[in-house]
Amino acid sequence: MSKGTASMGKKSGKKSHMTCRRCGKHAMHMRKKTCASCGYGNSAKLRRYGWQKKQGGEKK
Repeated sequence: MSKGTASMGKKSGKKSHMTCRRCGKHAMHMRKKTCASCGYGNSAKLRRYGWQKKQGGEKK
């Protein structure tokens, strides 16, 4: 019964993300060729959602 930590050690050393050409963040997936942050490689529009930032101007 030695599953868990020993198996997780085999995952080290592999890169899944690199820096994005458009946003500069370390979120460009190497195999998918898409950026998780800005959406580069998937669409021409920037990846933005309303839930990412708080909408200003409203007070309770």
